[in-house]
Amino acid sequence: MEKVGDKRSMSRRLVALVLLLLLLPTTSRAASEYREALAKSLLYFEAQRSGRLPYDHRVSWRGHSGLTDGLEQGVDLVGGYYDAGDNVKFGLPMAFTVTMLSWSVVEYGGDIAAAGELKHALEAIKWGTDYFIKAHTHPNVLWAQVGDGDTDHSCWQRPEDMTTSRQAHKIDEEHPGSEVAGETAAAMAAASIAFKETNPHYSHVLLHHAQQLFEFGDKHRGRYDDSIGAARRYYPSGSGYGDELLWAALWLHRASGSEEYLNYVLDNAYDLNGATWAISEFSWDIKYAGVQILASKLLMEGGRDLREEQVSILEQYRAKAHHYLCSCLSMNDDDSGSNVARTPAGLLFVRRWNNMQYVAGAAFLLAVYSDYLADSGELLHCPRGSSGSEDLLSLAKSQVDYVLGSNPRGISYLVGHGGRHPRRVHHRAASSVSTRWTGRSSAARRGSTSGTAGGAITRTLWWERSSEAPTTRTSSAT
Repeated sequence: MEKVGDKRSMSRRLVALVLLLLLLPTTSRAASEYREALAKSLLYFEAQRSGRLPYDHRVSWRGHSGLTDGLEQGVDLVGGYYDAGDNVKFGLPMAFTVTMLSWSVVEYGGDIAAAGELKHALEAIKWGTDYFIKAHTHPNVLWAQVGDGDTDHSCWQRPEDMTTSRQAHKIDEEHPGSEVAGETAAAMAAASIAFKETNPHYSHVLLHHAQQLFEFGDKHRGRYDDSIGAARRYYPSGSGYGDELLWAALWLHRASGSEEYLNYVLDNAYDLNGATWAISEFSWDIKYAGVQILASKLLMEGGRDLREEQVSILEQYRAKAHHYLCSCLSMNDDDSGSNVARTPAGLLFVRRWNNMQYVAGAAFLLAVYSDYLADSGELLHCPRGSSGSEDLLSLAKSQVDYVLGSNPRGISYLVGHGGRHPRRVHHRAASSVSTRWTGRSSAARRGSTSGTAGGAITRTLWWERSSEAPTTRTSSAT
């Protein structure tokens, strides 16, 4: 049976991505509040780091971990990100996270810099792409997972103290995995754009890896969860690999300017379903809405020399992009059941489990397309009428404001932000006392939410920094 519970990571990561949009002068919240939320969101990525941490690491209760990852297979797989509360490194959602972080910097890098957070955003991207470079050991080999979800879930341990399996899993010509190859190619291509001005050599290296991975994923097609059975129960591929291959090709076209990749998107529009699937979801698994919005941008830029048949195919991509956006705005025909449901307070509601990831993804795409409409002077035409740039931006902002506390419960879903918020990130090190700092106490062994020290309860404030580890607040035990 599929363990969908492990898809929880993307909600926390995508909330961070959406907040990158909100550095705008005209918002319902104070600009300073959005800047604080942005800073806390980027700090989350540091809490999720695996590997040897740098001297300026800001999350004081985290330490070095996973320093022998890949050793049994003779490859260096130290680094990357843990998946939410797990100590597993799942390649597909990790790569999607880096793609979206990179897209945020590509679109809104100036605003992020004005908020003083561009350095942290680029560091978050590079922590992922450095790992992908290590994991891509041969043009047709990608190490796509470290750890095993089943054994990992049987033992709640801090990553610094983990004793569970660190088995590494790869895809190659005999064991293909087009989804994870394509998504990693997309991540590295998008990141190459993000680093083009500040680190051109690194940008070139990323683009080279992206091109090799795309060629590998396309030439040796196959589902990655058929090759890596350990991923199937946690991050199965529901949409297949068509969306990842088109997604990668569009990012490679944007990064390199090569018409080869544009032709790929046009030639495979029907075989890979990019111009045929009309959906109302955007997530780590289903990228078609993102594909269709990137393809639409090619039509909206102006000045591009496109042949009539190319325009015709891109128009079909755009029609499907509009279906997604109109479904979020509740402006598709109700008879088709294609509009995204909403809660009584107005939150987009896609699925019962981990709904916030879909909310965050929708808010990002709405905001991006709002800018595309504003730049082109166009409108979004839906079955129930037309909408302008401000309509899309208004819905995007309402969704993020809900996440930050404008909801019936008056609670922020971002740890450390607002008057009421969750106390800890969903990460094992945020809820377990380190045996390295406190000795092997019974509380540390059982992974409790609080450790004991001197007869009092010691709670970690994850967003604060201290010269000692961990940073603590002490209160009387009850």
